[in-house]
Amino acid sequence: MPEFTLHTIENGPDASKSVLEASQNAYGYVPNLLAVMAESPALLEAYEAVSAIFAEKTNLSATEQQIIAMTNNRLNGCEYCMAAHTSIMQAAKVPQDVITALRDGTEIADPKLEALRLFAEKVNQKRGWLEDADIDALLAAGYTKQTVCDVILGTAYKVLSNFTNHIAETPLDKGFAKNAWSADTLVES
Repeated sequence: MPEFTLHTIENGPDASKSVLEASQNAYGYVPNLLAVMAESPALLEAYEAVSAIFAEKTNLSATEQQIIAMTNNRLNGCEYCMAAHTSIMQAAKVPQDVITALRDGTEIADPKLEALRLFAEKVNQKRGWLEDADIDALLAAGYTKQTVCDVILGTAYKVLSNFTNHIAETPLDKGFAKNAWSADTLVES
C-alpha cells in the first residue's frame, strides 16, 4: 500500500494549513489523523465541519456523542479512533464502566445509554435499513426522532475518520498510546 504523508504546517497543502495551525494552537500538536487528512484539503475541511456540527449542534451530551462515535469506531475496527476517543472520554470524565463497555462492545448499565448504543450499532450494521422496532426502542428509551438523525450524523462523522485511518494506516499519536486498542479484540454483537 502506498505510504501516506503526515503533513505538517510547513509541508502541507496551502489549503490545509489553516486547519493544521488551528489544531497546533488548540492541542499543542497536530494529531496524526489530521496530518494524514491534510493530503486532501476537502476531506480535512469536511471532517472538521462535521465534527464541529456533531459536537455543537446536536442535543446529545458529550457521553452520548461518544457512545455513537465509539460504537462506530469499534464496529469499523478503527484502532486509531478507539484510542483517541478513549482519551477524549477520560478527559471528559465519562464513567469508566461506560468507557469499558464501549471498548469491549458490551452492555452499558444505564438502560437509556444502552438503548443509544444498540441503536448506533444497528444503524452501522444495517447500513441504515432499520425496522420500525429498532426506532421504536430508541424512542421508548426517551430519545427523539432528532436523535435518530443525530446518530446518522455521528455515523457519517466516523466514516470519514475510520476509513481514512484504515487506508492510510495512521500511526497512533504518543498521547493516545496508553489507550491502544486492537481490532483483534472486536466482540461481535
